[in-house]
Amino acid sequence: MIEQLEWPTGRAGRSTVLAQFGAARADLMQWALTTGDVLADAVVTEMHEIGMKEARVLLSKGIREGLAALADPPPALAALLRQTETRPRYADDHLLDRASMPFYTAPGPVHLIALSAGALVRVYESPSISEVLTTTGRLVDGAERRLQETGAWHAQAMIPGSLRAGQPGYVATLEVRMLHAQMRKLALDRGYDTSVHGYPINQVDLGRTWIDFTLTGRTAEDRLGFGLTTRETADLYRYWWYIAHLLGIDARLVEGITSNVAAQRIDDLFQTVTGPVTEDSAALADATLAAVTSRLYEVLNVPRALARPALNAITRRIHGDSMCRDLKVPAARAADAWLGPVLSGLAAARERRRRDPRRWQAAIDKNLTAARTLLAANE
Repeated sequence: MIEQLEWPTGRAGRSTVLAQFGAARADLMQWALTTGDVLADAVVTEMHEIGMKEARVLLSKGIREGLAALADPPPALAALLRQTETRPRYADDHLLDRASMPFYTAPGPVHLIALSAGALVRVYESPSISEVLTTTGRLVDGAERRLQETGAWHAQAMIPGSLRAGQPGYVATLEVRMLHAQMRKLALDRGYDTSVHGYPINQVDLGRTWIDFTLTGRTAEDRLGFGLTTRETADLYRYWWYIAHLLGIDARLVEGITSNVAAQRIDDLFQTVTGPVTEDSAALADATLAAVTSRLYEVLNVPRALARPALNAITRRIHGDSMCRDLKVPAARAADAWLGPVLSGLAAARERRRRDPRRWQAAIDKNLTAARTLLAANE
């Protein structure tokens, strides 16, 4: 039986979830709205108790070298590392070494546009996420840095084999997890009101963000002309189950999803309890799009004067006119008309490559090599 904690007042009520999704889902959402990441949050508390300087050294060593490398690990850190070093049964060698390969059927700049105009814009639709960023002082001023940091983590996590314990993707993912835990503590210390939005960066927020890096990201790339097959999509979802495991996202929220249709069903549940868009969400969306506008030229060869209007048009194609009105993303009819044949051309060229196995594999190899090279240059 899931403990029933107080339902946040800023979210749709329990009765709404109960009517639409049933008692089991309502219970799960009540737990998820009021729970952060028990293991990582305990580590942050422990770090403050034993001293941050010493604790950071232990944390870094444990993440990079493993629990066995720590002679006398503090109990909370040991518990976290045991969880992350214990692979779920589905996380076999094929998943770790091959399941992310469909990601490399598209070039890096396409992923950047999908990440910014797609995933992150929708992450920031959440009023609880924008409230955390406001409370911790990282609302708009840090938008470009967050895009860079998130893009670097995302790129590293997708490298085949990189999620094995101690490898760069694993390390980067656990660092993101610990950043979330530190942000939770900071938000709570600065007066974040849990009675309105629930626990800061709670399991609903984490699960919804996972959806944005999967379903929303895939939708964005499809609308840019870089769609995947059913099998490729399923492989990427399974890969992201393991990313969720490392990020501390409860398996009940995401595991078992292997298609966009299944992801949409859980997203409908998350959206029901997310809450309405705020002014802060609109400010975050604008700052994120501004940070990536110049890169649109690399993807679509967009005339520079059309770059931001074209990005606005892409954003509206991804998220729809209604949500974009709430986020104050303006319509861009001329840019949208220009985009139509360009995106159709990209999709047609992709299908021609797919019909030629040698060209298709060469494109994948080229994109993977480019990703490795960029990551190495940024080390």
